[in-house]
Amino acid sequence: MRNETKPEGAAVKLSRRLSILSEWVAPGSRFADIGTDHALLPVYLAAAGRVALAVAGDLNPGPVEAAGRRVAEAGLADIVSVRQGDGLAVLSPGEVDTVCIAGMGGSLMVRLLEDAGDRLEGVRTLVLSPHVAEDAVRRWLVVHSFVLDRELLLEEDGVIYTLIRAVQTESASDAEARNAALYSEAVLAPCLPKVRISLLQEMGPLLIRSGGNEFRRKWGLEIAKREHVIQQMKRSSVADATDKIQIWESAVAEIQEVLSCLPGEKPSSN
Repeated sequence: MRNETKPEGAAVKLSRRLSILSEWVAPGSRFADIGTDHALLPVYLAAAGRVALAVAGDLNPGPVEAAGRRVAEAGLADIVSVRQGDGLAVLSPGEVDTVCIAGMGGSLMVRLLEDAGDRLEGVRTLVLSPHVAEDAVRRWLVVHSFVLDRELLLEEDGVIYTLIRAVQTESASDAEARNAALYSEAVLAPCLPKVRISLLQEMGPLLIRSGGNEFRRKWGLEIAKREHVIQQMKRSSVADATDKIQIWESAVAEIQEVLSCLPGEKPSSN
């Protein structure tokens, strides 16, 4: 059963994941929810008086119609604007300062951000929850001078979700310096002197620093998946299977090294 919250006066209940994402939206924000589905998050925030305005955008007509009904029923049409369109195309340049994108893969998320162009003007905060390919999202953020300030793993209904918040800094040079520190290869030194930046982008630089049960569980499951693929390749007759096996085994070993160096309680040797 979901742990849902409900602000006073709101007609919307949020899942734990959406509730946390809502907490990452600063009071008074001009907010856009891209891929809004039923506009749960914009209506929740508007009803709670947390946003100055909100845009609820979705590509498909069905969710747009459902979102429109929800906004109308909540009496929030003067605050929440429901729009149909592809990604951030529903926005005007400078219209919002905070954008949330959740419920899709990281590669699609990057495509929407890349296609946004000048519609990202004035956007200072990105609240994101990619299902997969989180490394692609983190790489895009670095290239475009956003800096991660929060990362969280949340297990809900048997799924481990990745939640990310990134902010624009005052200058590109400031973002570069902060990202250099964030993605330091020596993050786990002296236990592990060097961690590849690409692995930090995959696992999450803030998540590696904090560790935690969800992090260990997520990457334990990932190791099991990769070891299954390795066993399948070992049974393969493909000519270059040996080289691929070595690459995959090396990647698994790196993840295991990271997990062994995480802060927190280590398994007992007794």
